[in-house]
Amino acid sequence: MAEKDNASERVIIVGAGPVGSVLALALRQRGIPILLIDQLAAPERDCRAASCHPPTIAMLEQLGLLEAGLEQGLVSPVFHYLDRVTSERIGRFALPEMQAPPAHPYVLQWEQYKITETIEARLRDDAGAEIQRETTLVDITQTQDGVIATVERGDGSRDTLAGAYLVGCDGGRSTVRKLAGIAFEGFTWPERFIKIDTRHDFTTLGSHISNRNYFSDPDEWMNLFMARGEDGSGMWRAVSPTLPDQPDEELLSPDAIEARLQKFCPKQGRYEIVTVALYNVHQRIAATFNQGRVLLAGDAAHVNNPIGGMGMNGGIHDAMNLAAKLDSILHDGAAAQPLLDRYTRQRRKAQVDGVQAQSIANKQMLGEKDPEIRAQKLADVRHASQTPELHDAFIRRACMIDSFAAAEATE
Repeated sequence: MAEKDNASERVIIVGAGPVGSVLALALRQRGIPILLIDQLAAPERDCRAASCHPPTIAMLEQLGLLEAGLEQGLVSPVFHYLDRVTSERIGRFALPEMQAPPAHPYVLQWEQYKITETIEARLRDDAGAEIQRETTLVDITQTQDGVIATVERGDGSRDTLAGAYLVGCDGGRSTVRKLAGIAFEGFTWPERFIKIDTRHDFTTLGSHISNRNYFSDPDEWMNLFMARGEDGSGMWRAVSPTLPDQPDEELLSPDAIEARLQKFCPKQGRYEIVTVALYNVHQRIAATFNQGRVLLAGDAAHVNNPIGGMGMNGGIHDAMNLAAKLDSILHDGAAAQPLLDRYTRQRRKAQVDGVQAQSIANKQMLGEKDPEIRAQKLADVRHASQTPELHDAFIRRACMIDSFAAAEATE
């Protein structure tokens, strides 16, 4: 394949997180030059967004990243649902035990900063890839043949960058989306979520704890996932809701954090807390993912609550879908508008029918307050875990297998 090296034919990617990085690598593997810009001087290290579901793992393999992911991450073939009130495990779901398991029958806990750093290291030696950090997008101008981005450097100077297309992978507060005037439809949950990182190995508390756990509770449900952490020794992430009116100082006090963890996982002695964060949670989707030569992917196009670990996955699916379509446009002369309109249809369907619906259902199930409805939902999970067909269907929904296939089939 002929290498494109003209700046007017390159793709400008705004945002060097996992979605922007995956898009950059996927385009480079198709011989398309890229310019990747980001406000930060280096990737932000955090334990958030660490779950890669089977469709995503297949994409990582396609990109030549799976070996690094297995080395740096953690394979989690099983996930559990638990009732905090009774301390009972109500459901065990095992991907390898499916009647027709996916090619990669596990979730790979590979933190987003590790994905980003791995890709960036590979792009540094690629003449067709340029990375500009400490660079902030301030304006976009579309022309008949391309797009011009005005950026501001760390020293306050401004510059213009030309490309064939510009893709916003710059997060939920996307500057690209705002400059393009694209509506971000949806809502914000009234309660904030609290994220607690600890090195304590919860599997020592009993076999009811796996690497991935969902605790149901009418007041304070909790997700509890394990990742490898920076040094490989293990880092656990607990996420749960707070009351809308609780002040920060109350929520973030060491005793309150300790009480929250002890409520779900009682043990002798206090937990070693590494980091704690409070954040607002949204369910929103952009009205369109394409507007002329300006495109959206990842959180810039859609955000959802973190229950189920679907956000980063959906963004990586966006990136791979979009890379293939830009390849057809830039290399094969395919008509741009029909393909990019299809990109929006496919990826919005994945969000509306898949990620948004499933993540909202996950939250409602874990936090159900009505005793009768809650009991029925827990019974349904228990029954699904014990019935082969329902067990498999539950996993296909939870691990984005069905929603990905449905979106890809959309014309």
